[in-house]
Amino acid sequence: MLIGYARTSTTEQEAGLEAQLRDLKVAGCEEVYSEQVSSIEATRPELEAAIKFTRKGDTLVVTKLDRLVRSTLRLWTIVEELERKGVGLRILNLGGELVDTKSATGKLLLNVFAGFAQFEREMMLERQREGIAKAKAEGKYKGRKPSARLKAGEVRSMSAAGKTPTEIAKALGIGRGSVYRALVKDANSAAE
Repeated sequence: MLIGYARTSTTEQEAGLEAQLRDLKVAGCEEVYSEQVSSIEATRPELEAAIKFTRKGDTLVVTKLDRLVRSTLRLWTIVEELERKGVGLRILNLGGELVDTKSATGKLLLNVFAGFAQFEREMMLERQREGIAKAKAEGKYKGRKPSARLKAGEVRSMSAAGKTPTEIAKALGIGRGSVYRALVKDANSAAE
């Protein structure tokens, strides 16, 4: 059975998610899991659910390597977990080639492509840091507006109404960490 996994980093990338879902269906995936979460996040519940759903002989399918992972280390952690279960990994769009980890050649190609993907990510982050440093030196960089802090009052009132941090984060469009920081700051203020 082919099990698909689609991911975008933000909710603004709806068209990208729809394109992945379409490509996974065309590839023959019978089950498809999708989420909108950064690849850097520690937990990706839909990826974990997709892996858990797989059985011996199945193949986990993604459209692009960067939709699955951004680091070689994380990639091989996933590949090893899949191999223990007897599950393959297929990546549809690596230069038009099909890479399937059930073969030795597929594993070799995946290793090479994973190295390039990680290199590309690190170069992008380096260019971003250089751009920020230049903008700061020129007095043009102000940083991102602290949107979560502006919603601290809403966080506290929703928490008082019995909402969970996850529900609050989703409703306000902020991270759970921001919710916890607002609640901890509120608790610390009350203790003083």
